Amino acid sequence: MDFLFPMGESVMIKTCMKQNVISIPVTATIREAAALVVKHHIGLLPVIDPNGKPVGIVRLSDLLSLELPDFFDLLPDLDFVHDFGAVETSRPSAEELDRPITHLIQPGIFVEESCGLVRAFALMIKHHLYDLPVISNGGVLVGIASRVDIGAAILYNWQSVDTNSQ
Repeated sequence: MDFLFPMGESVMIKTCMKQNVISIPVTATIREAAALVVKHHIGLLPVIDPNGKPVGIVRLSDLLSLELPDFFDLLPDLDFVHDFGAVETSRPSAEELDRPITHLIQPGIFVEESCGLVRAFALMIKHHLYDLPVISNGGVLVGIASRVDIGAAILYNWQSVDTNSQ
């Protein structure tokens, strides 16, 4: 990845975010969300209103939770379960897949494109995020940055550290 910023300066997330964001309208179904995740191999779908403003997110784990057995949340440890047996081949019903995406939508953490990289990375760690949607000052979805995108941009600036000053 080529970074378009000078070393040593305060860097904003807009310098390393992906601008081609796959998102889903709030009117979509769970089936449509699953199809987008499969097609684009992504783990997070920002859910947007008709004006392009994010209203929440749907994660890969939210979709896959539809297939997990009901007892999953009750167990503190899964190490003793080597196989889920018949559950492994079950699928959500057509009725469940055709429900509105609003049944799975989660509140999202969004940052403005002027957000600093260290702050963005800290938010991701604190909230256990792997991808962070980026919005414009007007609140419209304009990008998405992964932990790797942000981490690589931070490390890129380490090149400016003077080895003679130690």
